[in-house]
Amino acid sequence: MSDGTGAGDGGRGPAGQHRRFPGISSRAYEHPADRSALVALRRLSGFDVVFKALSGLLPERSMRLLYLSDSVRVSEQQFPHLHAMLLDACYVLDLEKVPPMYVTQDPRPGAMCVGLDEPVIVLTTGLVELLDEEEMRTAVGHEVGHALSGHAVYRTILLFLTSFAVKVAWVPLGNIAVNALVTALREWFRKSELSADRAGLLVGQDPRAALRMLMKLAGGNHLHEMNVDAFLAQAEEYERGGDVRDSVLKILNVLPRSHPFATVRAAELKRWSESRDYQRIMDGHYPRRSEDKDTSVSDSFRESANHYAESVRSSKDPLMGLVRDIAGGVGDLGGRLKDTFGGRTTPAKGAPGTGGTDAGDDKGDAPKP
Repeated sequence: MSDGTGAGDGGRGPAGQHRRFPGISSRAYEHPADRSALVALRRLSGFDVVFKALSGLLPERSMRLLYLSDSVRVSEQQFPHLHAMLLDACYVLDLEKVPPMYVTQDPRPGAMCVGLDEPVIVLTTGLVELLDEEEMRTAVGHEVGHALSGHAVYRTILLFLTSFAVKVAWVPLGNIAVNALVTALREWFRKSELSADRAGLLVGQDPRAALRMLMKLAGGNHLHEMNVDAFLAQAEEYERGGDVRDSVLKILNVLPRSHPFATVRAAELKRWSESRDYQRIMDGHYPRRSEDKDTSVSDSFRESANHYAESVRSSKDPLMGLVRDIAGGVGDLGGRLKDTFGGRTTPAKGAPGTGGTDAGDDKGDAPKP
């Protein structure tokens, strides 16, 4: 794509509305958990062998023909407003080759970016009918972010393996091996969605529209009945609520999903939109693709490790609180675990048997959880 008049120092896109980021590297918006999960996935025993084998077996040409024959290709003649959004998203993120985009009949709101050699973006009619213009701009930017990050390849393999796992379910060892790889891919893909959400925000440049999009994916097209702030309060309640049993249930609930929960995505995106990292990108200070070859793997690992450490420190989830206590050396770990899993609370000061003053014991209060 031509450079036009935009520039990372505050230049505007073709419509004169959106800031452009020439040469931006996907590292600028990628969530640290995305990068670390992908590195871990590539280190999975036998992954390279499976990946190379699948790359040769996947019917990519057949998939492209299927979309061409049974979906509507976005162009100047068909869904021209989506075509304009796609061109703008590629312009903003400086993606030189505009990927083909299709609209397919499906009442469920959704979108994906797939393909091994070249990415293809697919939107469902449910999504097109659900979102307004600014929300849809964010959604299209989300998928262009997937394309720029190279996520389409692994997403395609995940779709194939998910279907393949059903076919080999009767083979005990084969099923276990495939499901292990599917689980690992899903864990990475959930993290990659957080990266693409950030890319969508860079394209749409409207944090409220991005949050509305996620809220609509959760609650449908009843915007007058919903409230972004209340939706974010749900995310806060979800993170801090319950005990360790609820934390375990959260993990089990998310395992079969390809995407994180909508409230979780909204909370993550809001935090990033208010961060210094986002503001620096908007000010034109971001890593360039030309620098990618010089990127240190150890630095990426260090950044991911720091992110996880900070997540544990700041998390309000009960399980993360227990992890912090264990790392810090809780004096009465057995009692702590019993309290956490059994729901027992520490008796009030002065109650019988607590060591308070009413018991005539001068050893002070019982250890607090």
